[in-house]
Amino acid sequence: MALKLKKNKKQIKGVDDQTYLTLKEERAISKANMRVMKEFERKKRRENVDPSEYLTKMRDPNNVVEFDNLHTFFFTDVGTTRAVNGVSFDVPTGKTVGIVGESGCGKSVTSLSLMQLVQAPQGQIVEGSIRYKATDGKVYDIPKVPMNEMLHIRGKEISMIFQEPMTSLNPVFRIGRQLDEVVMLHVPDSTADSARKRSIEMLKTVGIADGERVYESYPHELSGGMRQRVMIAMALICDPRLIIADEPTTALDVTIQAQILELLRNIKDKINGSIMLITHDLGVIAEMADQVVVMYAGRIIEEGTVREIFHSPKHPYTVGLMLSKPRVDQGVDRLYSIPGQVPNPINMPDHCYFYNRCERAMPVCLGPYPDLIPFSDTHRAACLLYDEAAMARQAELDREATVEDVSAASERGEVE
Repeated sequence: MALKLKKNKKQIKGVDDQTYLTLKEERAISKANMRVMKEFERKKRRENVDPSEYLTKMRDPNNVVEFDNLHTFFFTDVGTTRAVNGVSFDVPTGKTVGIVGESGCGKSVTSLSLMQLVQAPQGQIVEGSIRYKATDGKVYDIPKVPMNEMLHIRGKEISMIFQEPMTSLNPVFRIGRQLDEVVMLHVPDSTADSARKRSIEMLKTVGIADGERVYESYPHELSGGMRQRVMIAMALICDPRLIIADEPTTALDVTIQAQILELLRNIKDKINGSIMLITHDLGVIAEMADQVVVMYAGRIIEEGTVREIFHSPKHPYTVGLMLSKPRVDQGVDRLYSIPGQVPNPINMPDHCYFYNRCERAMPVCLGPYPDLIPFSDTHRAACLLYDEAAMARQAELDREATVEDVSAASERGEVE
């Protein structure tokens, strides 16, 4: 693997706590990373690969996707960024799974890993598996699927609604041409006429009344809501089993947001598909999701049903997210804000990543990173507050600290 940053380098005290590297060290890191990236790229670009290498079995046949210990790293000139660091969760058939967390927590990288769209060669899936059950019953281990085979899955079986439609749609091509291309690529025996008919039909399905006019339009001639509907039409045009919606309502006003969410819900039920919904908006999660995954610094820190997460959050980070949500039934002068900053993703600590921001942090939290602790069949959280053995160790540490304080006070003559 890549070389790590060295510690105890020159620091500007009081300004930052970053570690600085010499030019020689940066070159050594870059050289080591280049070897790693070339090896991963070579494996992805193989041809004539035996299907037995990437076909597998689902752990639960009721799931459409299973993430299992996924690690997706970015190899940079100053070290390795662990964008996704051991993520495991399932997406059941016909359900909506919401992934929530602040910017940089690994939500989008997780979804891009499923699509094999992580920016290469720097970004690579280095460990773990993503099992996907296709329409024909075959189960693919996505990280092992060759690039030429992935072309048959991406866009047809799994589709993605990207975050910003203006940057996702090609500004120099008409909407119709971009929609037709998807049909021509993935629908066998399709013709120009059949592709046009299907494209206009999907534009009307997503609530665009004048489909023929929009079909002939350029992206810049449409409003933000219309462009987002076009992106949804493009994602659904081949009736995928899984829709990845990466913040589909970010740039839209509240009225259009409600229409887009209702549209996604209706189409999901119509095609019996599943949705991975990525968003910052807890209101959207509460309205759309059946299950919720809360991510922080590349790891899952809590997961459960939408009712469990909203009514009984366990992890202090999840509690902080809920407190920062504005409520109409409570009058407050200032919304709650989680203090501190996310740790440096290149030099992540070995203990709980939320330790430096947690208001309930204890000395025992500086031990190994906590496992997910179950509260029910569906609800788990990675926090030592609910680990009996850890709390027993903390109680022992508190007793030892009390004895030391009494002894020190006695030596100073403060105890009679």
